Amino acid sequence: MRLLDANIFLRALVAPQSAADRARAQAATGLFERLARGEEEATTIEAIIAEVCYVLRSRAHYALAPAEVAARLRPLILLRGLKLPHKRTYLQALDLWTAFPALDFEDALLLAHAERLGIDTVTSYDTDFDHLPGFAREQPENRQ
Repeated sequence: MRLLDANIFLRALVAPQSAADRARAQAATGLFERLARGEEEATTIEAIIAEVCYVLRSRAHYALAPAEVAARLRPLILLRGLKLPHKRTYLQALDLWTAFPALDFEDALLLAHAERLGIDTVTSYDTDFDHLPGFAREQPENRQ
């Protein structure tokens, strides 16, 4: 089994800018095609999925809208050869991020985990959570 870094996803998800990028994109795409056919297996960690979303969304890099990031990343996450713990949670996070693009992907991922765990209250100072249906936000109490 392979452990994938963010740049493998990125090479498969964005247009190559140089000859070296084209070669990497072709190799990464080939790997994902083998994963789709079940010829190989790979995994990654949650931080890598978050990094891919961050880079694709970043104005300094690709400046894609959350819906576009989700549209590109979802097919890779769904590959049968890509083994991810809580795969449905990542997909739910992409859905939440698309529905509420003011959120950071990491916040959408937190909410997706909250749903999976049956938790409806997030403890945070981030007021972005205040306008989400089905979730409440609380701040920690200052107890001495």
